Amino acid sequence: MDPMEQRVLGRTGREVSVVGLGTWQLGADWGEVREEDALAVLDAAVASGVTFFDTADVYGDGRSEQLIGRYLRERPDAGIFTATKMGRRAEQLPEHYNLDNFRAWTDRSRANLGVDTLDLVQLHCPPTPVYSSDAVFDALDTLVAEKRVAAYAVSVETCEEALAAIARPGTASVQIILNPFRLKPLERVLPAAAEAGVGIIARVPLASGLLSGRYTRDTVFSADDHRTYNRHGEAFDQGETFSGVDFATGVEAAAEFAGLAPEGATPAQTALRWIIQQPGVTSVIPGARSPEQARANAEAAALPPLPRPTLDAVRELYDRRIRAQVHSRW
Repeated sequence: MDPMEQRVLGRTGREVSVVGLGTWQLGADWGEVREEDALAVLDAAVASGVTFFDTADVYGDGRSEQLIGRYLRERPDAGIFTATKMGRRAEQLPEHYNLDNFRAWTDRSRANLGVDTLDLVQLHCPPTPVYSSDAVFDALDTLVAEKRVAAYAVSVETCEEALAAIARPGTASVQIILNPFRLKPLERVLPAAAEAGVGIIARVPLASGLLSGRYTRDTVFSADDHRTYNRHGEAFDQGETFSGVDFATGVEAAAEFAGLAPEGATPAQTALRWIIQQPGVTSVIPGARSPEQARANAEAAALPPLPRPTLDAVRELYDRRIRAQVHSRW
């Protein structure tokens, strides 16, 4: 297998694979995943060329971090860059984003992952006022000085939050929802990040599975799956589940999108390929619940670039079916 393309993750100066692995699924909120199955997913991703894992301290209350930590101990030669997130262990009030909490949260993540210094810690979609707080970013700089973290970043909900974070000189990267059903970041966020040397991590790349083309209006998800209990933002942020697209609308649009997949590629791989070739994107982080899914996701990196007619068709589909629901909000 040819090595997967690597790109520099913004101000970290470190290279990561263009297809990474999101590990929310391995912790919780997508239904139960056994430990041996989770480790098999990590192994399949690495065997397929993935060098970038993304996790968070709240995924399974630390279970995702712990599983990655076990894998890193067993495979110290794998060369994995691991990004985690912090902030969602407390009530979402700006005053909770302070140095004492940052130290406690990163110490817990360091223990879970079994490392002295975290490769990257990201604020986990914090309240909007946090982005304008000098004290918050001074505290993050302190974490770097104390070698608790090598670099810091943000995971955001809106384009305006992304632009505020990019303007901070210490921000290494921005994680933002980007997929064929969420095009707004292409307008200002990606150009601004590229100009500033800030990396872009594309999350929710398959719109919570919609872009796989596997769902119908009658699809039922398990009770412990966020696609059941957070469909409209009831449990956490609006705009996360299904990228903020109404499920019925999303299913119909996804069926159209599936028709754009080139021969030999699945709709999911087509969506990932579309993201990879957007100027300014560093890595895309699809999740996987099986080794087969992890391998299929990684294979998207080897697909040829989508041609201009396909890119134009994605834009037309978005403008016609999706834009009115999501563009003004996020």
